[in-house]
Amino acid sequence: MAELTIDELRTFLKSAMGEDETIDLSGDILDTRLTDLGFDSLAVIATTSSLEQHFKLKLPEDGISEIETPRDFLDVFNQQLSQAA
Repeated sequence: MAELTIDELRTFLKSAMGEDETIDLSGDILDTRLTDLGFDSLAVIATTSSLEQHFKLKLPEDGISEIETPRDFLDVFNQQLSQAA
């Protein structure tokens, strides 16, 4: 079964932010709000879309609206991945 890890998520988050060197995703970011990390709603949508394409799944709209922290990304995606298996 596929699983999204925090290291994979960091890669997707960095990709969504492009070349912005001010974004620091090192350390324990699991429960840090994405807005506090410097991510706006468009970056969250871009990350979600990239993850959906990578894992070949589509999140329900209510799942996307629940994402406020990196832990939320992991929980929502890993729940969908386990249901798809």
